[in-house]
Amino acid sequence: MGKGQIFESIVGVAVLAVAIAFLAYAYETSGRALTARTYSLTAVFGRIDGVTPGSEVRIAGVKVGAVSGSALDPETFEARVRLNVANGVVVPEDSVAKVVSDGLLGGAHIAIEPGGSDVMLGEGDTIAITQGSVDLLGLAMQDFTSGGKSGEAPVPEAEGAASGVNDPIGDVP
Repeated sequence: MGKGQIFESIVGVAVLAVAIAFLAYAYETSGRALTARTYSLTAVFGRIDGVTPGSEVRIAGVKVGAVSGSALDPETFEARVRLNVANGVVVPEDSVAKVVSDGLLGGAHIAIEPGGSDVMLGEGDTIAITQGSVDLLGLAMQDFTSGGKSGEAPVPEAEGAASGVNDPIGDVP
């Protein structure tokens, strides 16, 4: 074997090792590796805009799991979401699960606000209290198309407050 072939073999092994390390890192951070060290919870939402498999599940802003899947309930037309939560994280049964937007441009995550119950949820349990996503664009368009009058009601004390503003007070000397 010549020096060139030995060098090429060493470079090939190094490239292969880097590729394997990259794949292992990608698998570990994708949320799929979490399934071995997690338990599954379910939450039912009216809307889950931006939530996809792999979306984060957070408590107090800290990632504690990932969304593993979602499906439409054909009877209620609500979204049933499966959450994988890390084994060391306990979730009280009166906790609230919310769909929270990550910003104007994209995805969303599930935020769990822990309750005060002494009873904890376990494998396969359902988070009973949920709040789905809000269609901000739809709300803005509704407000825009209604001329900003959505939800406005006249204030009785303000009615007539400006009447007589342009009436003359008297002769100006």
